[in-house]
Amino acid sequence: MCIRQVKSNILKIYHNLKPEQLLGLFLFQKMETISKLKENVEIILPENGLEQKLDQAKKENRKLIIKLGFDPTAPDLHLGHAVVLKKLKQFQDLGHQIVILVGNFTARIGDPTGKNKSRKPLSTEEVQHNAQTYLNQLSQIIDIDKVKIVFNSEWLDQLSFTEVIQILSKVTVAQLMHRNDFNKRFTENTPIAMHELVYPILQGYDSVEIKADIEMGGTDQLFNCTMGRQLQETFDMSPQIIMCMPLLKGLDGKEKMSKSLNNIIGLTDEPNEMFGKTMSIPDSVIEEFLHLTTDFSISDKEALKERLANGENPMNIKKLIAKNIISQYHNITEAHKAEEFFMNQFQSKKFEEKSFEPVFIDGIERENGSISLVELCFQLKKGQTKSAIRRLIESGAVKINNEKNKDPFAEVGLKEGVKIKIGKRDFYELKE
Repeated sequence: MCIRQVKSNILKIYHNLKPEQLLGLFLFQKMETISKLKENVEIILPENGLEQKLDQAKKENRKLIIKLGFDPTAPDLHLGHAVVLKKLKQFQDLGHQIVILVGNFTARIGDPTGKNKSRKPLSTEEVQHNAQTYLNQLSQIIDIDKVKIVFNSEWLDQLSFTEVIQILSKVTVAQLMHRNDFNKRFTENTPIAMHELVYPILQGYDSVEIKADIEMGGTDQLFNCTMGRQLQETFDMSPQIIMCMPLLKGLDGKEKMSKSLNNIIGLTDEPNEMFGKTMSIPDSVIEEFLHLTTDFSISDKEALKERLANGENPMNIKKLIAKNIISQYHNITEAHKAEEFFMNQFQSKKFEEKSFEPVFIDGIERENGSISLVELCFQLKKGQTKSAIRRLIESGAVKINNEKNKDPFAEVGLKEGVKIKIGKRDFYELKE
């Protein structure tokens, strides 16, 4: 049957439905849409705000403006970022307007880190580079051609000092002290710089400028998102609702996924690396990864959870999660190849059967023809500090020709065919 005939048959079914049946169908579709949009969302403020905004958009025959702001302090996106981005994709698929707000102004002044000190301000060049890298990676999840991209320097750079003071006057110190890290630091007599207090107000003002209906973010952004809602009300605007997604735990299973903690699966990671990292997650976060990182249907997720509860080997579930993740950011063929590589590389017991990355001896920097183990590993495993490499060696996680060497300063002979294993996933072979 051709597509035209199928459409014709569907229209006939609709025409034959009674008014009460059409109303029931409409209400069912509406409930299904809202249920999908609320899936995995941890906080919605106010609780019935999403329904109200969707009804408002329908009544006014317009798209909702969905805001996601970021300060380009770290340019690489990971699966933690994807939790929010995939929710944005759902709104985009429904025809609403996604606005990506690049905080190039606020990144230049430095923001509160949520810890005990402010983050170091970035130069204009660093901001531009990080922002472009970020935007390039967004296309892996959302249709970047349909996204509106704005930079908050467009309006914040234009404010006079008088206008800044007027905006600040709309917020009290008591309100700012509701932010947990500010309150904690104030109680502990830890210094809080004035620009840190101004930062969430400026971020909130961004919502005023773009007339946001919904602001998305992680739960760690709840206070800043609430500030946007408050400022919109003071400017006699319909306040945005807030939708906060849970923070995905990193590979350690404890802290949130963060590049600074080196516990991430990057969206641009190679398939083999994605697979290996996913297999390394603790069993305690399997369900969290299943819900927040995969695109399995709800019924499939429940079935996998049941298999886990019934005692199936957690490794089997991790493999399915790993392949699903790779299929999203690469393709299914690469997912199968990565699984095969993992099976050969990490489940094979023989050291010599591993796949070794060739490293040419001429490319290794050394003095007087010799090199220490810690220096060699540092050059091979880029992105790690020497202290981290030294800890790996001392813990017995480094092998030379299948023999552990726990002395970081042992001299290594650079010869053809020498095989080096660093940690669980990195294998190298020296070549002339």
